[in-house]
Amino acid sequence: MLKCGQVFHWPAFLFGESFIGLHVSSQLKKLHEIIDPVAEEMGYEIVRIAMVNSATGGDVTLQIMAERPDGTMLIEDCEKLSREISVIMDVEDPIAGEYVLEVSTPGVDRPLTRRKDFENYTGYEAKIELSVPEDGRRRYRGLLQGVTDDLVQIKVDGEVYAVDFDNIHRAKLVLTDELLAAASRKQ
Repeated sequence: MLKCGQVFHWPAFLFGESFIGLHVSSQLKKLHEIIDPVAEEMGYEIVRIAMVNSATGGDVTLQIMAERPDGTMLIEDCEKLSREISVIMDVEDPIAGEYVLEVSTPGVDRPLTRRKDFENYTGYEAKIELSVPEDGRRRYRGLLQGVTDDLVQIKVDGEVYAVDFDNIHRAKLVLTDELLAAASRKQ
């Protein structure tokens, strides 16, 4: 099944080796090894790969979020990438059993999974959740201030916090008027 649009929930496990998150399954690493080169050859960047089980325990969905290097992604791009990924997945057969393939854009209130995401969205509001609390704190909501070395800077209530990129469990942009205005300028 092909969907090109936003995905609004966080799956149980996600991200590849070069993405945030401490615990990466070997299956997701294998999927990145298969899918990333296909996407790159076509001029796309993978933002996130996730395997999500349905609430009823039936179908498994392979969710792939991708974009062009300029941050855009059209429905036609999703369709092209989906067709190519389908071919390579049929050949490699890395998932036991049946699954649904879902290729989408990251959406406006996108997940932040790569260091460059935190840089590209400096000045925008984000939510960050850590795997392990730092200085007694696990969650942050504030304005991104960029990345220095492996530390993501986020300004919360006037104070700037530096959190270890490798300790980020999940992060996403917060849907604000400023973010919507910036997204509409991109189109």
